[in-house]
Amino acid sequence: METPAAASLQAQAEPLASLSISHLSSCTRLKLANDELSVNAYPTDCGGIIYVGVPRYRVPTEADLATIFEVAAEAGIFWLKFDSDAAVIEGLPTFDPSPSESA
Repeated sequence: METPAAASLQAQAEPLASLSISHLSSCTRLKLANDELSVNAYPTDCGGIIYVGVPRYRVPTEADLATIFEVAAEAGIFWLKFDSDAAVIEGLPTFDPSPSESA
């Protein structure tokens, strides 16, 4: 039996998709790590979480991230979790890591 608190919490749920950090260019990865993206982001040790919003609340100035936001909005995704161990998403561009990232 679901409690009222659990039902209320479930009503606040927002979809999150995990995807490989390789979908971000080296420049965007660095901005994410330094908390300098043009959109709301929360850096982590191996990537970060970025708020998309539905409807999208802002278009990123970073072209690679803007492309991903388009697809996320189409899919109804509110949050993106970029992680070095997450899946590569077919149809999205990928970027090689910078020399300092692969060391």
